[in-house]
Amino acid sequence: MKIAVFFGGNSAERDVSIASGFQVITALRKIGHEVISVDTARGLLTIQEEQQLIEKGVDTTPFDGRNLSITHEQANQLTKATRLKSVDVVFLALHGGTGEDGTIQAFLDLAGLPYTGSGHKASANAMDKDISKQLFRYTGVPTANWLMMPVSNQEIIDKIGLPAVIKSNKQGSTVGLTIVKKPEDIEAAIQKAYLHDDEVMIEKYIDGRELTVGILDETALSVGEIIPKCSDHFDYESKYQVGGAEEIFPADLSEEETELIKELGLKAHKVLKLEGYSRVDFRLDTKGQLWCLEANTLPGMTATSLLPQSANVLGIDFPNLCEKICQLAIAHFEKSLL
Repeated sequence: MKIAVFFGGNSAERDVSIASGFQVITALRKIGHEVISVDTARGLLTIQEEQQLIEKGVDTTPFDGRNLSITHEQANQLTKATRLKSVDVVFLALHGGTGEDGTIQAFLDLAGLPYTGSGHKASANAMDKDISKQLFRYTGVPTANWLMMPVSNQEIIDKIGLPAVIKSNKQGSTVGLTIVKKPEDIEAAIQKAYLHDDEVMIEKYIDGRELTVGILDETALSVGEIIPKCSDHFDYESKYQVGGAEEIFPADLSEEETELIKELGLKAHKVLKLEGYSRVDFRLDTKGQLWCLEANTLPGMTATSLLPQSANVLGIDFPNLCEKICQLAIAHFEKSLL
């Protein structure tokens, strides 16, 4: 196959996307595919430009993309680039921002190019935590109570309680997220979240185990557990720094707990009308109750990311996982033309 890998962009998760993108590129080339690398903030890259980006690595803090803006005209030119018109599929290794909220997906739909992951409407709904949680609750997927700003500090304390999770409504990788334990810290956490989004969510904090399950081709993969080492939750540093967390696949759970997580993960995937693949995150509280945190339409895609680990337990290695995701995208595109 001839594959264009889109990565980078200007979101707060740019560094993470670059890491995902280059591992996907390497894996696909390893098994014989022709790969074009595309930084959506800069365009098609040469091999030398690829190497320069690889060497930078992932910072311990989210990327500030305010000086790396992408205009609609630039995005339109990108989808019309001559070399892109001949590709069989676009692999989206983008995380956050316009790469994950349906914007890039909509441009690719207009350009008539097949791409990996979910369509623009499903991507937008999954990126919007408020909409996702409303759909989860309506369809019986358990999710923690929440409020959307504006609300008073007293209302947060009365209706949600402390500790509470205060976060940007449309961000990933815990960007803009704070776990607030004291009333005097509420305002600062709200302002921090507003730095990354125009909507802020206040959510009940669930004390317990962090669990995740990958979804591939309408099938739940292995369930894993994440044990953060740098923080009391799986924050940005824990996710992307060596030794930041212990990730256990398969998780040490009862058969009943494992099957319930798989069932609810697949249900969340279908409720949001996601396509191809995703990763669904949960908390198992101290009373044994499961709570769905969110569904990730474009989860991390390095060889040691959570979704590839979830697939690897079932014998699907990283290059073949990347190839399978491409094949699913092409099959979905061809079906849409009927």
